[in-house]
Amino acid sequence: MRLHWPRLHWPRRRQLREWFAVSLRDTLVLLAIMAAAAAVCVFCQQIFDSSDSWASMVFVLAVLFTAINTSGYLYGVLAALIGVVGVNFAFTYPYFAFNFTMQGYAFTFAGMLAVSIATSLLTSRLKRQEYLRAETEKEKTRANLLRAVSHDLRTPLTNIAGASGVLLEQGAALPAAQCTELLAGIHQDAEWLIRVVENLLSITRIGSGEAARLHKEPLPAEEVVSETVQKFRKRFAGMPVSVEVPQQLLMVPMDALLIEQVLINLMENVVYHAQNATRIQIQVLRQGQQAAFYVRDNGEGIPAVLLPVLFSGSIPAERRATSDGRRNMGIGLSVCDTIVEAHGGHMTARNLPEGGAEIGFTLPLEEKEDPDAPERQGAHR
Repeated sequence: MRLHWPRLHWPRRRQLREWFAVSLRDTLVLLAIMAAAAAVCVFCQQIFDSSDSWASMVFVLAVLFTAINTSGYLYGVLAALIGVVGVNFAFTYPYFAFNFTMQGYAFTFAGMLAVSIATSLLTSRLKRQEYLRAETEKEKTRANLLRAVSHDLRTPLTNIAGASGVLLEQGAALPAAQCTELLAGIHQDAEWLIRVVENLLSITRIGSGEAARLHKEPLPAEEVVSETVQKFRKRFAGMPVSVEVPQQLLMVPMDALLIEQVLINLMENVVYHAQNATRIQIQVLRQGQQAAFYVRDNGEGIPAVLLPVLFSGSIPAERRATSDGRRNMGIGLSVCDTIVEAHGGHMTARNLPEGGAEIGFTLPLEEKEDPDAPERQGAHR
């Protein structure tokens, strides 16, 4: 019988570079921790003249902190070497002289080195697990968005293909009113597809690492909301919209185009999903060091089962479509959440006690004002 020994998988060159990578940040961390450990030992040396046993423990702790706060194994090992040499040279008798023959030196060196390697291995593994967890969450979100997008695209495209096919084959024989109705349906579906593509482009832009390079500049919240409402009224003239903003100018750092898209998505969500809603109210106010934007309606509210997953894109398929079979709230609210998070803000949703729903988000403010200042009263428009 032939024996098969397990194959040893040696670290690859790239992995070795990660384990023993050199960086200015980690070097400064190592030097700072070692300097702090030396300062503690000097302080203790003035108090505990009769014993040197504490010095080893201080540097073992320093090795632990170094391994936790640096990447790879290099700096943990260097901390162990510096600690052992430092304890031998400066904090054990005879002071400021090396004595490699003293009792227990080999054990101290091996112990500190083992602690540094074990801690580095543990922290590296935890960081790797956190990275994998984040990637898993990203893949889950991407899958949810793809499901939502497929639901958004399938029916409008089918409607466009069907209506255009009827016009091509039977257009000459159809009444003018019916042709106009078919063309209006094609136009409406095409506009909806444009909105979906805009949402997808926003997700792609932010997901590709451009979130840190958002074109944010301090802008009056009132102007951004006003321009957004004007665009909304061009498409949905039959839905009344009221706006409430602070009397005092509120400057909010934001990417105006993206925040307008968030507000439009939230208002469209009312039109397509808030059953029996007859009006929309937008309120902007200051809450501490944040600007808060709220979109409210007087409909029948959001089903309680959807509130925990409203912004995740994982709304159950049977609950995503409305009566027309075409509209999907999953992709729009996922986009809103992605944009707001890229701005450093947070989204919330709740049902109002008097009826209807409220979906809002906050954006951080750069300037600081007196937190004890009286709360401003809203100006109704």
